[in-house]
Amino acid sequence: MMKIDPIADQDMVKQAVGEEAYDELSEPPNVDMPRAHPLWPKIQAAIREIYDPEIPVNIYELGLIYKVTVKEPKPDGKSDVDVKMTLTSPGCPVAQEMPVWVQSAILPIEGVGDVDVEIIWEPAWDPSHMAETAKMQLNMFY
Repeated sequence: MMKIDPIADQDMVKQAVGEEAYDELSEPPNVDMPRAHPLWPKIQAAIREIYDPEIPVNIYELGLIYKVTVKEPKPDGKSDVDVKMTLTSPGCPVAQEMPVWVQSAILPIEGVGDVDVEIIWEPAWDPSHMAETAKMQLNMFY
């Protein structure tokens, strides 16, 4: 297992670009998410707490999350959440665990019902899926 060391951490990048710019730069270019849904900020924050063990960047900024769908509330007021995500490689050593980590991060959020996490391989992940902040942390500029 190859581990990548960061060049800068989140705090260093925030200092360099400013808090407001950091928020904008930390959005991956290809994620499909329900920005207007009231649960989205909590779901996003939960996903940002999950890190690939080989890459010191959270999986959201790394661009592993492709789509998040929050369904209409059920009679109990809770909304089911579907997540479509990928991995950096089909041979990822945590391929079995990472979906469970995502599910476990989202399930405790108040207002969330069931959480389904599916690994998809199309489109294949590559560094173009990363947020600019992730590229800065890893010194990966193209």
